[in-house]
Amino acid sequence: MSTQHPDNVNLPFFAESPDLGGEDEVQEAYYAYSHLGCSEQMWDCEGKEVDNFVVRKLLTRYDTFFREKKLGRDIFLTMRVPNPEVETAEAKILLETLESIPRSFDTACLFYGDECPPIFEVILPMTASHVAIDNIYRYYTDIVVGKQERRLGEGNMTIADWIGRFRPDRINVIPLFEEMDHMLDAHNVVRRYLEDKDIADQRVFLARSDPAMNYGLVSAVLLNKIALRHLWEVSEETETRIYPIIGVGSAPFRGGLSPLTVDRVIAEYPSVHTFTVQSAFKYDYPLEEARNAVRRLEERNPEKPRPVDEEAALDLIERYTLAYERRLGPLASLINRVARYVPERRKRKLHIGLFGYARSTGGITLPRAIKFTAALYSIGLPPEVLGLDALDDADLAFIRKTYVNFDEDLRAASRFLNAETGFVPPELAARVADLVDVEPDEEHTRVTTAIARALRANETGTLTSLVLQAAHRRKFLG
Repeated sequence: MSTQHPDNVNLPFFAESPDLGGEDEVQEAYYAYSHLGCSEQMWDCEGKEVDNFVVRKLLTRYDTFFREKKLGRDIFLTMRVPNPEVETAEAKILLETLESIPRSFDTACLFYGDECPPIFEVILPMTASHVAIDNIYRYYTDIVVGKQERRLGEGNMTIADWIGRFRPDRINVIPLFEEMDHMLDAHNVVRRYLEDKDIADQRVFLARSDPAMNYGLVSAVLLNKIALRHLWEVSEETETRIYPIIGVGSAPFRGGLSPLTVDRVIAEYPSVHTFTVQSAFKYDYPLEEARNAVRRLEERNPEKPRPVDEEAALDLIERYTLAYERRLGPLASLINRVARYVPERRKRKLHIGLFGYARSTGGITLPRAIKFTAALYSIGLPPEVLGLDALDDADLAFIRKTYVNFDEDLRAASRFLNAETGFVPPELAARVADLVDVEPDEEHTRVTTAIARALRANETGTLTSLVLQAAHRRKFLG
């Protein structure tokens, strides 16, 4: 699933400005399908003027391609809508998006000459209950489609007689779980949602990036392992086919999925059906590398999830998260300061996430996950290392058994650790040196040293350029 997450350093060749938006994103969807071979594009309907005509634009501009690859059968477009329970200022965008689905159906029907819906799924972020999912499902079936039977005025003409039928008859709602309590309860929420419905196939989206920011790297991995295990059990109990999606970026902290790490990430999450392919994956590697990696993801066969000792994992998560938060607190103001110099890469804010609301870790207000990650890397302190000093030998043995890529991820991140910036606690640097033996990236060290010097001298004019230089070495922004 290609997404619009702005973690890229390089710009795609078709970009008209450094910040992608508007028509660029229509072309981006086509590029993901036609050049990279992605079977799905996620289309964000949060934090921007919603382009509800994306289906028409794709089919008319790239008609030769879409006559060969049918939208809704061979390739897919999936909307991520605002959550009206949390994103109150954008709540009505949800309704506009749902109302646009039948119009897109009509467009595709005229184009293809049959009744294959081009859009039939939406993603609900920050899902907290089965009611939140059900409300969207019911609104579409009862209101968007249901109103077609209403009669107009005093005559016998229905809305369907007047302007045509509303199709598809129903849509699939994909819950996206992002907060710890909701991820741990995802299986119960999904089971309850399915109880009164004739649904044979259900997709479930698990966040990987925001949990890392909120609870630390190790907690994020363990939370996903527990959730995936429970979802597998629900699938077996209910005989509903559940297809997990996981939201991963290129930085190890945010999931570690790049064209060079596909097999590692597949091994970490063997039961996942869909992995997100974010902007760094698409634009910071040669096209052929990215295309081959996408092909590997498309051709794989999901397997049973890895076992996890849930009781031991939850105990470790609690202790590790506290250690992570203790390290984070003193860094908050510095992170926010550096984040101002991380380029946007999109013309509007994307999915707001948990820190955008009243909730915050220990009262800390922080930027979104990509800028958060970029800021810490830019000062020579990869966020992957925060909290590691709280882990004893028994903890590490458990982590290595459960989190199979722990050493590889830590080694990849630690290449960009720069203990000489003055921002890395000495005991934390010593702990990393105990755990992994790695050769630092000399160019990244030079640039992060320059960033630290500029911050101390309050010479901010070159900071954005330096942040980008460091990101080029990593092959991801954040």
